[in-house]
Amino acid sequence: MSIETRRTGWNFHELYLWHDTGNAASWYPPGLSIEPGEHAENPATKRRFRNLMEVSGLADKLVQIRAEPVTEDDLRLFHTPDYIRHIMTQSEAGGGDASYLTPFGGGSYEIACLSAGGTYAMVDAVLSGHIHNGYALVRPPGHHAERDRGLGFCLFGNVPIAILKARQTHGIERIATIDWDVHHGNGTQSAFYNDPGVLTISIHQERLFPSDRGDRSERGAEAGEGFNLNIPLPPGSGDGAYMAAFDRVVVPALMRYKPDLIIVPSGFDASAIDPFGRMMLHSDSYRKLTRKLMDVADVLCSGRIVMSHEGGYSASYVPYCGLAVLEQLSGIRTGITDPFLEVFVNYSGQSLQPHQAEAVSLAAELVGQMPS
Repeated sequence: MSIETRRTGWNFHELYLWHDTGNAASWYPPGLSIEPGEHAENPATKRRFRNLMEVSGLADKLVQIRAEPVTEDDLRLFHTPDYIRHIMTQSEAGGGDASYLTPFGGGSYEIACLSAGGTYAMVDAVLSGHIHNGYALVRPPGHHAERDRGLGFCLFGNVPIAILKARQTHGIERIATIDWDVHHGNGTQSAFYNDPGVLTISIHQERLFPSDRGDRSERGAEAGEGFNLNIPLPPGSGDGAYMAAFDRVVVPALMRYKPDLIIVPSGFDASAIDPFGRMMLHSDSYRKLTRKLMDVADVLCSGRIVMSHEGGYSASYVPYCGLAVLEQLSGIRTGITDPFLEVFVNYSGQSLQPHQAEAVSLAAELVGQMPS
C-alpha cells in the first residue's frame, strides 16, 4: 500500500480535557507538608497536541471519527462489577480515587466511558474498512487499569475493552498490542495473560512503574504462555536502543504471530525531556517506529493500525512527537519543524550502547520461544 493512499482517522473530544485530577505535587495529594500544585496527568499535553494538529492543518485532512461512550456491559467485558460501581458511585458523588493515587472528579465515569469509546470507535472504523489506520487522542488513559482497580492515572482499560468488544462485533481472532509508553503496560498484559488471541508486547524503562512488573520472565500463562513479551530497557536508552528492540524483537514477533490488527498504547513519555522517564527519544524516533509498524502491517494485515493515547507529561514536547506519528500514519507532511529535534538528536548516548544491546538480546530470545 502506498503512503499516498492512506486514510487516517482522528478522534478527539473536548470532554477528554474535562476529566479532573485535582491538585497534587506531581501525583501526591497536598497536605501540611506537601504544597498544592498541578497534578501531572492534567489536560495540557493533550490540549497542546490537539492544538498543534489544528495549527499544522493536519487535523482537517484526517477522517474525523466520532466516539460513543461504551456501556456498562462493555466495561464488564474486562472490569469487575464491583470496580465499575466503585468508580460510578464516587463520580456521582463528586470524585474520589480509583484505588491508588489515581484521583478523579465528578463526571469522570462518563468521560472515562467516552475515552474507552473513542478507542473502540477507531478500532471499529479500521476493521470496517472506513480507514486504514488512526489515532485516538483520548483521556483518561488506560494501560495501567486492571480488572478490579485503577492505577497510574488510568480508570478503565481503553485498549482491552476495545479488543474484547471488537471480538463480539467483528469476530477478529488475532490482535497484537505494542505498548511504547515508558511505563510497563501492566493492565493490558493482565487482560490477556492467558489469551493466545492477543500478543501483548511492552517496551519500557526497566522497573520504572509499576516497579514490580514488566520483567522478561512474565511470558503469559496457560494457553497464553509465550504470547506476552516484555522488553525492559535500561534508563538512558535512546534512538539506537529502541530501533534495535523493534528490529530484533517487535518486528520478528509480529511476523511470527501474524496479527489481523495492530494496536499501539501510545505514550510519549520515553521522550528526552519527559519528567517521569529517563529515556531519550525524539519526534523522529517515534516517526521511525511508526514506519516500522506500518511496514509490518502492510505485509500482515492490510495496513491496519490503531493508536490509543496513554502517557506523556512534557507539555512542550508531546505535541511534536504526536504530530510526527500522525504525519507518518497519514503520509502527509505539514511543514511544521520540531524545534527541539536538533538538540535531542545530538545527545550523547543516542546510539545503541553495549549494555542496552545485551538487554535487547535477552528479549530477542523470547521470540524464538513463542508458540508457532
